[in-house]
Parts: sequence; C-alpha cells; structure tokens
Amino acid sequence: MAKRIIVSVTNDLSTDQRVAKTCKSLQKLGFDIILVGRMLKDSLPVDRPYPTHRMRLAFNRGPLFYIEYNMRLFFYLIQQRPDILLANDLDTLLANYLAYTSFSKVDLIYDSHEYFTEVPELKGRWARKAWLLLENWIFPKLKRVYTVNRSIAEIYRNKYGVDVKVVHNFPEIEGLEKLTDRAELGLPLHKKIIIMQGAGLNLDRGGEEAVNAMRYLSEDYFLVVVGAGDRIEAMKHLARSEELKDKIRFEPKMPYKEMMQFTFNADLGLNLDKGDSQNYIYALPNKVVDYMAAGIPVLNSDMHESRRFVEEKAIGLIIDEVTPKKVAQGIEKVFAKKETYEKWKKNALIAKKTVNWAHEEKIIHQMFSPLV
Repeated sequence: MAKRIIVSVTNDLSTDQRVAKTCKSLQKLGFDIILVGRMLKDSLPVDRPYPTHRMRLAFNRGPLFYIEYNMRLFFYLIQQRPDILLANDLDTLLANYLAYTSFSKVDLIYDSHEYFTEVPELKGRWARKAWLLLENWIFPKLKRVYTVNRSIAEIYRNKYGVDVKVVHNFPEIEGLEKLTDRAELGLPLHKKIIIMQGAGLNLDRGGEEAVNAMRYLSEDYFLVVVGAGDRIEAMKHLARSEELKDKIRFEPKMPYKEMMQFTFNADLGLNLDKGDSQNYIYALPNKVVDYMAAGIPVLNSDMHESRRFVEEKAIGLIIDEVTPKKVAQGIEKVFAKKETYEKWKKNALIAKKTVNWAHEEKIIHQMFSPLV
C-alpha cells in the first residue's frame, strides 16, 4: 500500500509552481498525495491528479490568520493520520511539527521557500521576533530539510547545525513553449515589450520604479505587469496618475502556462528587488528563471543571489540602483547593442537545457526514496 504524504502551504495552491512540481515528482515515486492550502475570494480553480483540500478561513492576514490556519491544519493532520508530512515554509511548520510529535511513526520534511524571518514585511516588528522564536525552537530538531538555493542553505546550516539540501525552483520545461502570438494576446506588435511578473509583487520588489521608468522611455516601449501582490494597486494608481495607461498593461494572476505566454512574447524581463532585506538579497526569484526559460534577457538589480545567476549564465544586465531613471537607462542599454542582446537571448536558451526541474527532481527522489 502506497504511503500517504500531506503537503501543506498557506497559499491557495493555484500559482505555487514549486509545490505543484514537488507533488508531481513525489507521485512518480509512488506516494499518495494530499495537497492542503486555503480558498480565497479570487482563487483560481485547481485541477490536479491528486486530492486537494482548500480551507476557507475567517481571517486572511495577520496573527489571527496564522493562528487559525495552524489550528485548522493541525486537527486536519491528526484526523488524516498520514505517513509523511511535508511543510512548506515557516508559516505551516508549527502545525506540522505538533502533528509529527503526536504520532509514533511519521516523518516530517521541511521545504523553506525563502529566508522567511527576513522578509521586509516583518522588518523591525514584534512578528519577526515571534517567527524567530518558532524557528529557533523547531529547526534544530528537524532531520530532513531543503531550501531553494545554496546561500540560504548555508545560512541555516551555520545557524542550526542541520544538513540542509538544495532544490532550486527551476522550471519544468517539458510542454513549456510559445503557443500564442502578440496579436492573440492583444499586445502591441512592433514595440519593445518589457515584462514584470510574479505572485509576490510586494514591498521592495521595484514595481513602482518599473511603472515610473516608463515616463523616461519613448513610445517604442511597453510594460506588461502580470501577477498579484501587495503593491499592485499602488502601481495601478501610479500608472493612472502619471497618465501612463497607454504604455502599461496590468494582467491578474493566472495559471503558470498562461502567464508564460506573455513572457514568451516579451523582449525583456524585470527583476528589481531592492533594499536591505536578507530574504531578497539571498533570493533567486522565480521570475528570473522564467525569463531565462522563455529565452529573453533579464534586467536585474544588484542583489547577491540573482545577480550571481544572471552573471554566471550571461543572460542580462545588472543595474546598481533601483530608481525610475536607472531602470529606464538600464532598459535602453539592454537594447542598445543588438549583438549583445542576441547573445543574452542565445545564452538563456542554452542555460534552459540544464537549469530545469529534471535535475532538481533527482534530489527530491534522493531525499524521499528511503521513505517509500
């Protein structure tokens, strides 16, 4: 009889590609999967080859949300009695750990998608202290942990003395291809299209700077913003107040392969994380690798992990400061030399052959095979 894994996240499942890829890889090993998340008012439908359970909560943000979510998740896990628990990020770990300690023969695996306690939303707040207390209590007790890149893995190894594996959030390129053209998407046919995408267009992600940069660019440039986040409404307001509606288009969050059709039809991708958040400094945002997978160059801010990736793969340009003028100048510089631009595009397609989920899946299999 196949062992059952309950995979838990606090999002609504619809746009979390890392979790979707992980579940698919675990199915290949023969595990039965149940994926648990939550249902929001604007949640997209999910169609997966395994059961999903999305909880409707009374609270959707703040301390009461995390308390309610973890209480509900804990009792669900106790009721289901799985063989393996896979907790995704610190905000699901408490419920999983308490359930783990309540059973005699259950394995707990932890996937840290980011440097959670260093996200800018927690900076200087009591909430950060609370999350740190939770992490300091549970993390040293964990036996199976993996995270998204070597920088974050090294931080956790040094801090907690735990062997942390690395499973990059690289794209699954099988079946990922350009299926629509600009006309079908309603995009301008003869302009240089710049794209900024992601489910977390939040504080210090450079969204407002990207919008404002369009004031300094000619009518030859067009910005497409695809996704969701805390700063989307502020970006839309800025576009209206600066009368940039003819140079910018906003698209809501959508299924991954639909979003990637916009990426395939773009000429340049933006990754403009900024500030002193350790989470952003040591993050390799999904959008950077998605741009690479679509074969388009990247305009990247000077953040350690993403800068290293862009420079190692030679797939774009680094700017030293995220301001509207610097972003606009960077965009113009990307297109200034056609030979360099074409080289970046070629390098992206070369990198795509090795920087993909097929390699990361092997690490997933190495970690979970002993538990089959």
